[in-house]
Amino acid sequence: MKRALVAAVTIGLLAGGCAPLVQPAGPPVVSPALQDDRFVAADGAELPVRRWLPDGPPRAVVLALHGFNDYGNFFAAPGAYLATQGIATYAYDQRGFGAAPHPGIWAGTAALAGDLMAVAAEVKERHRDVPLILLGESMGGAVVMVAVTGPRPPPADAVILAAPAVWGRATMPWYQRAALWVAVRTVPWLRLTGRGLGRVPSDNVDMLRALARDPLVIKETRVDAVHGLVGLMDAALAAAPKVPLPALILYGDRDEIIPSEPVDRMLCRLAETGPEDGVRVARYATGYHMLLRDLEAETVWRDIAAWIVDPAAALPSGVGATVEAVRGDACPA
Repeated sequence: MKRALVAAVTIGLLAGGCAPLVQPAGPPVVSPALQDDRFVAADGAELPVRRWLPDGPPRAVVLALHGFNDYGNFFAAPGAYLATQGIATYAYDQRGFGAAPHPGIWAGTAALAGDLMAVAAEVKERHRDVPLILLGESMGGAVVMVAVTGPRPPPADAVILAAPAVWGRATMPWYQRAALWVAVRTVPWLRLTGRGLGRVPSDNVDMLRALARDPLVIKETRVDAVHGLVGLMDAALAAAPKVPLPALILYGDRDEIIPSEPVDRMLCRLAETGPEDGVRVARYATGYHMLLRDLEAETVWRDIAAWIVDPAAALPSGVGATVEAVRGDACPA
């Protein structure tokens, strides 16, 4: 793999370099509309939507955003659980992922945040009288952070960030930044698999095997998509001080995908302009990156449901704490 990358970079340099491919949203042509199984964006793009609804009127609604290379089905199990607790959930395939347009091609931070704002407005229109909570897993968490701190934030009452992707350039080793800089300028089309890295995203082996068989889960990632993701993570980390409260942050101490250092830095910045007791942090000692699908995922689901009902109450797992209590020495005095 290393030899192939070196050879590809050499060829790219000899060819004079290439530009990263980005497929942003197009100009408005229709009115945005949330249908039963899809969201039609203003540019006509159709983003598949999944719903998990309680039997009666919901007491809250969650709009869930998936992580990198995943799609809206990531929330099937937690969504079904929340429905039993009277909480409705909507999840959609973001641009470039799942069955949304141009799978594998990065859409850009602005397009991803813009879609969230538009979908959230439509969901809120359907459920005007109950709180709307934005829940983002990994990359989805970064999209949430950028959207809620933008000039036209979505109509959300609270945010939940599960293993948020905030591993931007500020916390990357120089050699990783340099390698990405070279690769995106020479071989942006090169597809990487991540095989051989030895990183484990979850202890749920059966779930991981199912993802490997799922044709909608992207297995080979373009270099320019990785570059786009890093740019999104840069923006998310920078947005942390402006994230509105209340907020629930979920992180697994066995996360091998998003290191603890950038998460600690995010926690340091997260409520710089607001009361620290508005941020609840739940760190799970046995949790991996895919907290919502780990073997002990139901513990996380119960915490999410309890926090949605009462953000001030103790979490059922007993691991919840204020941001001040958990960040400790990670923040400068």
